[in-house]
Amino acid sequence: MDVFWFLPTHGDGHFLGTTQGARPVTLNYLKQVAQAADNLGYHGVLIPTGRSCEDSWVIASALVPLTERLRYLVAIRPGIISPTVSARMAATLDRLSNGRLLINVVTGGDPDENRGDGSFLSHAERYEVTDEFLQIWRRVLQGEAVDFAGKHLHVENAKALYPPVQKPYPPLYFGGSSEAAHALAAEQVDVYLTWGEPPAAVAAKLADIRERAARHGRQVRFGIRLHVIVRPTSEEAWEAANRLIEHISDDTIAAAQQSFARFDSEGQRRMAALHGGRRDQLEIAPNLWAGVGLVRGGAGTALVGNPTEVAERIREYADLGIESFILSGYPHLEEAYRFAELVFPLLPEPYASLAGRGITNLTGPFGEMIANDVLPSSKAAS
Repeated sequence: MDVFWFLPTHGDGHFLGTTQGARPVTLNYLKQVAQAADNLGYHGVLIPTGRSCEDSWVIASALVPLTERLRYLVAIRPGIISPTVSARMAATLDRLSNGRLLINVVTGGDPDENRGDGSFLSHAERYEVTDEFLQIWRRVLQGEAVDFAGKHLHVENAKALYPPVQKPYPPLYFGGSSEAAHALAAEQVDVYLTWGEPPAAVAAKLADIRERAARHGRQVRFGIRLHVIVRPTSEEAWEAANRLIEHISDDTIAAAQQSFARFDSEGQRRMAALHGGRRDQLEIAPNLWAGVGLVRGGAGTALVGNPTEVAERIREYADLGIESFILSGYPHLEEAYRFAELVFPLLPEPYASLAGRGITNLTGPFGEMIANDVLPSSKAAS
């Protein structure tokens, strides 16, 4: 099991849909979140992409020297950048980070944003480009001089002279719910990502990918993208979930849903269908809450509950074959600590041993000293 956290490069705060309690995106704040994730023992962090975010490659490059073990899941955008230039960027960051780069392949689901970036391709054409892009990208990073003439992309003598640290190349993560997305994942990517749908829906998607990959003689690993709202008690967790959206007006929800409706992303359509823009049916499965998706694009569901409940839901997804859990919570700095302190003890190793201590060479004691020379107890008082 690999547990990831998230860098909020599009903003952070205590509430959704309001400036109240909000935090600006600064390098110092992102450094705090990244270093917290690094010290607590998270496997890596996802950096989002798109025009609503600071650039993921610049952010990753700035934070790599400020962390020691943390991996960075950074987006590449086929159709927006040359596959050869993208491959050289990946090789460089993988070398500078000593093998801590992971790649998130994003085809782009907002046609308006795509046109703003100069891409006027249809949904089907974007997946055709992505397929051709990855064929070139993968071969270049394996040291080949590539000649390729496809429907959309044409390169001659494409190459990268500086190889990546990871072999054959930094692992490829990818998410998509359409037929074209499943076909691409089965043939070309290493880790297929799903957003947090109910377990039965996730199981069906994973089964389809497995079957398709087997036809190519391949195996694909799986991950899931979720928010988390965990508190010592279930009541506190649900109160926190309700507070997160308490400043959102009906007009704001309607405007957000209208904006999402223009997307040609099947995954975004499935996220919106979970709640239908309504506040009164947000718990869509046990401890799975769709409130975030009222105003946030992309991942719109959260695991809500006490530590035992959240860990049980994680185990349910793990039993389906999910290995990578890419999590986030509001505010991201505090929730990174809260999840590690409350849920890590209930997860498989190495997380159980990291709980409350993180990655450290210190041998204790842990906790504030009592009086002048009494060590803090490792057990809670009865």
